[in-house]
Amino acid sequence: MDPLALLNHLLNFMAPALWLAVLIPLPAHFFMKKRPLALSLYGQVAINFVVSAGVLVLGLWAFGEEGKMLTYTAMVLLCASSQWLMRRAWRN
Repeated sequence: MDPLALLNHLLNFMAPALWLAVLIPLPAHFFMKKRPLALSLYGQVAINFVVSAGVLVLGLWAFGEEGKMLTYTAMVLLCASSQWLMRRAWRN
């Protein structure tokens, strides 16, 4: 596999983590205005991306293949949980 194909595979593997990491904080930012944000929107996206990417890697390791629905379900649940903790834990 040449480097360009490897890069393409890695980007496609991490694409669901990136989209989820971007799409989870945006509604929380608009609908939960009463709670102050301790982290910027970029910080929340970065934390959610790390959590989501970690779940994808663990799912690949555990199942030996990517794209299992259990991995995606765990990714959504853990990313939503990390967003909830970020919104809840750092209140002034």
